[in-house]
Order: sequence, then structure tokens, then C-alpha cells
Amino acid sequence: MKKVFSSTLLLCVLFTTTTLTAQQNYHRCSTAEHLQEQLLADPSLADRMQDIERQTETFIQDGGNGGSRALVTIPVVVHVVYNTAAQNISDALILAQINQLNLDYAKLNSDASSVPSAFAAVAANTNVQFCLAQRDPSGNATTGIVRKSTTVTSFSTNDAVKKNANGGDAAWDATKYLNLWVCNLGGGLLGYAQFPGGSTTTDGVVVLYSSVGSMTTPGTAAPYNFGRTATHEVGHWLNLYHIWGDDGTACTGSDNVGDTPNQAGENYGCPAFPTTDGCSASSPGVMFMNYMDYTDDGCMNMFTAGQSTRMNALFATGGARVGLLTSLGCQVPVAGACNVAAGLNATSITTTTATLNWSAVSGAASYNVQYRAVGAATWNSANTTSVSRAISGLTQGTNYEFQVQTVCASATAAFSASALFTTSVPSTCTDIYESNNSSSAAKTPTLNANLTGLITPSTDVDWFKFTTTTSGGIKIKVDLTNLPADYDVVLYKSNASTKLATGANSGTTSESIKYNASSTGTYYVKVYGYNGATSATSCYTLKISTSSTSFRTGDNTDGDMIAEAIAEPVLKLFPNPASDKLNVEYLSATAGAAKLSVYNLSGQRILFTEGEAAEGLNTQSMNTNTLSNGVYVFEVNTNGETQRMKFTIAK
Repeated sequence: MKKVFSSTLLLCVLFTTTTLTAQQNYHRCSTAEHLQEQLLADPSLADRMQDIERQTETFIQDGGNGGSRALVTIPVVVHVVYNTAAQNISDALILAQINQLNLDYAKLNSDASSVPSAFAAVAANTNVQFCLAQRDPSGNATTGIVRKSTTVTSFSTNDAVKKNANGGDAAWDATKYLNLWVCNLGGGLLGYAQFPGGSTTTDGVVVLYSSVGSMTTPGTAAPYNFGRTATHEVGHWLNLYHIWGDDGTACTGSDNVGDTPNQAGENYGCPAFPTTDGCSASSPGVMFMNYMDYTDDGCMNMFTAGQSTRMNALFATGGARVGLLTSLGCQVPVAGACNVAAGLNATSITTTTATLNWSAVSGAASYNVQYRAVGAATWNSANTTSVSRAISGLTQGTNYEFQVQTVCASATAAFSASALFTTSVPSTCTDIYESNNSSSAAKTPTLNANLTGLITPSTDVDWFKFTTTTSGGIKIKVDLTNLPADYDVVLYKSNASTKLATGANSGTTSESIKYNASSTGTYYVKVYGYNGATSATSCYTLKISTSSTSFRTGDNTDGDMIAEAIAEPVLKLFPNPASDKLNVEYLSATAGAAKLSVYNLSGQRILFTEGEAAEGLNTQSMNTNTLSNGVYVFEVNTNGETQRMKFTIAK
């Protein structure tokens, strides 16, 4: 069962233990509101996580690289953020925790022999290992442990522990390190993690300081003191979901893993094997000993081969964490060695000039820089003591490559790998329509005429607002052409709150939206660079046309790629609130496949049906008698266009 994803998954159940001197409650907590806040703060997050899931599905379908699973060793930096001496845990506990992670992920844990024989065949070595970082992002030697005193008495799930300004400690480069924050978490929270796809500034795992340890060197948060909180949370960081699928409706959840038994919900404490529930067979029962369940640390002891494959997909070509494969974090810097330059990039690119940049290398006396047009036989060379070099005399609209060589007092490193950049072409923009970076600041364009604009910097978004009239025509066509990079366009209505259609071709292919409305209205057009695409000097061309007659949809004789919308309203759900049946009315620009899904507010898909949509208006019903009272999200996908709307179940 496919899943819609949140960028942070936290555990959400209350535990009580009396094994401490005083009774202590522990819980791992997440709320739908927290998820919605993240998605609202970063609207592209859901798309990035869906892209990661598609790459994972392809990896699994291709046999997981044919069964070849090279060992992946991940550098870990431990940020100990403490307010009291007890919270400033020892190096010994941290080393024990790293050792427990390695044992658990390699199926070398001392309690691996406790895996029931019914599950022994799927218990797996994940081929993922961990090291305390030996080299920091600047190439200097490190213990991999950063200690920071704070005035904050406890942290929550708002990521303050990851921010210097909020009393925490900022992340190291999350593409090269696993950031593990150790602190006092309020409300008895044991830990939380960020899934692949979220912001690199908050990427990593947070655990309660007293949960850190191992089976031989335990922490103090018994029975969650053997280091399995970190094992569990790192599993989320490596794209694993709870074994029961996080769905509140028994037996319908999915963790997207084929060899974990279907499970009605979480398990607590230390159940006896076999344990069954309402959706598992009498034998072998539920896999409560899996690290992604909620049992006590002493009763967790296995990952499965399917879970291992999901983790390994992150490190395949195109995987979300593939950058960790090239990290030098586990390598001890050699005294007197001259390291290869890294972090190459080009800025201030014009038609004939650019500035070449790279990261400082410890011990470097100077740097040799060489550059050339891609394919040229000879290099242009220079030497500098700085970490940047301005170059000129370039040819407009040309692809260039450059390399950097570190020169140290006693040795010279090899040249780095090439970094690429492209010089710009002269700008033809007569008006770049800034500032219009929000719908409230949208510019009013001249209809039926070309306008030009720039997308710069990479975060720039251009908004335009127009109103159709009966005399001017109520049918709309939006053309985005002359693209210098991969730009997309979206058409909205109702104060930019209702998305009507999207033009999202790849590369520099032109975009076109045709929307044959049935009445006058006010509309918004948004132009933006996909995945940060930008050009500081080359313009795009936008034309918003209106007509009293419909623009042709369906078969396209112009040779352009188009995204089409045909009439309004776009999506209706009724009755709302619903009980046992939800009626759906939606529009499709062309005939084709239609996928209808229902998600709970945790992002779990719990209902799904697939059929054929006719061109124009479609009506369909979904059986909702299995849904509990609450708020849900309905989604319909036709011809690559997705529409969503909330609805309520009230029985």
C-alpha cells in the first residue's frame, strides 16, 4: 500500500515504568498538527518524499541491485546538548551506543538468538554500519562528539535543539554525516527522527540522554536504556516506518515492506511469543520483536531483509542519502597530508565572467585552478592563495568545467573532480516584474501579449494576477516559453487558493495550460524554477491569452507539450460530513486512468481505488464504512494532475 509522507515521524504512545527510583513516564509523540505545520511550511516536501518512494519502489522492483549490497558506513556526529551534569553523558555511553547500533544493524546483537524460528529466515544484516566521525566538515580531526552547555532545561519536537539561536547546536553537513542530538526531551519524550527528503538543516535523529547506551553499558531510562531508541529512530532516518503502518484503523496499515506480517497496531512491554492480533494469522503471529515496533529495549532484536532493502535504496544511484557514500567523515586525517579540494561551485556567472569557489583545505598554502570549455583540448591555469578565483574572457552560452589542486608545504594533492557551469546569454528582459514573490504582491500583466521575466535567485517565484471579462473572453491559455532552465507554471483561482492546472515538463521544454472556464473570474499565475532552477540573466517569456471561444484541448496539433484544465468546479465531495459513503465529483481534461485515495492526517493512505475517467465531468462513490469518525484527506489523480480536499466522517 502506497503512503503519503511526512518529513518527521515521531513515536506516539505512552509508556509507564516503575524500574527507576521514582515512577517515570516515557512516551514517543507525534501529532497530525505537527505534520501539517511542516507540510505547510514546505509545500514541496510531500513531492520530494513521494519521489524518494518511487526511487525505492524501482530499486526493489529491480531486485535491490541484483542482491549486491555493499557495506555502507555512515559517519555520526553526536551533539550532546546539556543543562545539567547528568545530561552531559560520558564518552563511554556514546561509544556504547554506536557499538549497539552496529550490532543491531549487522544482526550481531547478543539477543539475535532470541529471534523466533518462524522469523529467522527473514532476520537480516542490513549492511549499514556507523562510525563516530574522525574528520569534521573542514577536514580537521575530531572525536565525533560535540558538547554544548545550554540554559534550556528541556527540548521538544520543534527542532530547537538543532539551532544555535534556540540553545541547541547546528547540524553538520547532513549529506555527509548522520547528526545525532542527545539532550533532555520534555514530557517524557524518548526520541524523534527526520525522514529522507526534509531540510538538511534539521536532518538527523534526537534522543533522550538517559536512553543512550547498550545492552552491556545501559543508560538510566529503563526499560528503554539499551540504546534501542536510537536503533529505532535511525531506522526512521533510513526510511523505515512503524511495522504496523501508523494507521489507526486495524489491519489496513502498511510499512511498505513485504516480509513484515500484517499487524493491527503497536505492541508494548515484552509480549510472549507467539502473540496474535485481529489481523495476523494464528501462526507465526505478530513480529513484536522488530526494532520498528514499540516493545521494551530488551525485547527488540531484529530487522528484516525487506527493511534492509528499503534502507539500501537510499544509497543506490539517485538515492536520497547517496552523498554519504563519498563522505570522508570516517577517515582520520593524516598528519602532513594534503587533501583534495572539495565543495567546488561557480557564482556571479555572466556572459563572459564567473567566480570559481571551493572549500578551504586544512594545511593548504595555495591552490592551482584550471578551467576550460567542456571538450576543449587545453586548460587555462592560475594559482591563488584564496578559496575563490574570478575569471574572464569566457564565451557566452558555453559549458565550462574547472578543477582545483591543493598545494601544501610538503606535498601537492591531486586535482579535484570537475565542477560545471554555463555562461549566460544576453538578457532581453524589458521588465522583470519584481517584486512579485507572493500572490498578495502579484503583478497585473497585459493580456494577449508577451512579457519577459527573470527567476533569480533560486528562491524567486513570480506571481501574476488577472481578471477575465465577458467582452475580453473567459477562456484562458497560458504559455511559458524561451526557458533558460527547468521552469514550471501553475494556474490558480480564488485568491490563489484553488489550483486549476500545472505545466511541469522537464528541462527547458515550453509549458502550456488551457483552461476553458464557464464564467468570469480572477486568476493567478505562478512561474518558478523546479528544484531551484534559476538564471540571473536569461529571461523567460510568458503570454496569458483570453478568448470568447474555447481553446482546443485533447489532441494537440501545435507540437507543444500541454497541461490542460477544462471547466469548473474542479473537485466536489458530498455529503460532507459523510458516513458510510462519499460521493466524488471531479473533472478530467482527457479520458484516462483515475486514482482515488483517502489519507488520514498522519499521511497514511487507508482507502484506494483505480478506474477510468472520462473526458469532462466524472462522478464516483467510495465506501467509507470502515473509517472512524474524524478528518481525512481525499485525493484524485488524473493524467498526472492531483487534486486534494479534506472531508469529515461523522457517524
